[in-house]
Amino acid sequence: MLIDSHCHLDRLKAAPDHQSLKQIISDAKARDVDYFLCVNVRQQGFISMRDKMAEFDQVFLSAGVHPLDVQEGLDTTELNVFVKEPKVVAIGETGLDYFYANETKALQQQCFEQQIELAVQVNKPLIIHTRDAREDTLNFLRNGHADKVGGVLHCFTENWEMAKAAIDLGFYISVSGIATFKNAGDLRTVMRKVPKDRLLVETDSPYLAPVPHRGKENQPAFVRDVAEFIAELRGESYEELAQYTTDNFFNLFTDAAKLAGR
Repeated sequence: MLIDSHCHLDRLKAAPDHQSLKQIISDAKARDVDYFLCVNVRQQGFISMRDKMAEFDQVFLSAGVHPLDVQEGLDTTELNVFVKEPKVVAIGETGLDYFYANETKALQQQCFEQQIELAVQVNKPLIIHTRDAREDTLNFLRNGHADKVGGVLHCFTENWEMAKAAIDLGFYISVSGIATFKNAGDLRTVMRKVPKDRLLVETDSPYLAPVPHRGKENQPAFVRDVAEFIAELRGESYEELAQYTTDNFFNLFTDAAKLAGR
């Protein structure tokens, strides 16, 4: 069994309605993908996402504001209500992105700090997006005592030093289809080093389709391709990697484990 630890099912063009979303989830199940974490990026979009996923017990949710969406605003009072919804197992996607939006750096930092504080307050793990902001990301996590709740650096593309520092803080490292790209040699070197008990797999669907699906809209079924690629890279069997990444997911997202009856 596999879990797509980070996807945006509500953003799939291939699933504009309930029936097509049902088919997407069925297609994933046919490739051994049993559970999904559907990640919120805009606070204003949370209710719509929640309602769209309501009938799918195998889909867990997060609530938060992405660093590239901070200009739409963060209402911590409302977010505090959202994070207590029964299917919400994490806070995020939050973090810092100085590559695409350096001009909103101060606002990103403010929103990141507030979401770390909320995560610690409600005792839920964090889902972190970080790009060109290694030191600041780690400093905010340390200063906010994020080690009390842990979390994951999703769609990881940074270096081993950052991965090691995050792991030392109790965080997990999630690998996406980027690792299959021809020019991702440095990332593959990092992925060989991540300990078994700290690795997760994801699609970040509908973005970043892995080889051999480049050019298509990414779907949770493709996390199987990511898992098989990483297993071969690390000299492990697919079955072994599927088992420990599934265990890692439920060890991190304990509310998801309860919902799944584990």
